[in-house]
Amino acid sequence: MLADEPTGALDSKTGEEIVELFHHLNQQGQTIIIITHDDEVASQAQRILRIRDGKLIADLSSHESKGAA
Repeated sequence: MLADEPTGALDSKTGEEIVELFHHLNQQGQTIIIITHDDEVASQAQRILRIRDGKLIADLSSHESKGAA
């Protein structure tokens, strides 16, 4: 699944529900790719790819991304 700013226009409660749905789908074997500017959403990912000006500037696994904002 590809989700571009899936929580961007939502209130915080609904955004949390969407993120929980993504966690559930991922546990069921679904690959979820989220494009976001929200560090709180990104920090929950197993892997974070940071892109600036069209170039990959960081590739972080879940243990590296915790606390990296």
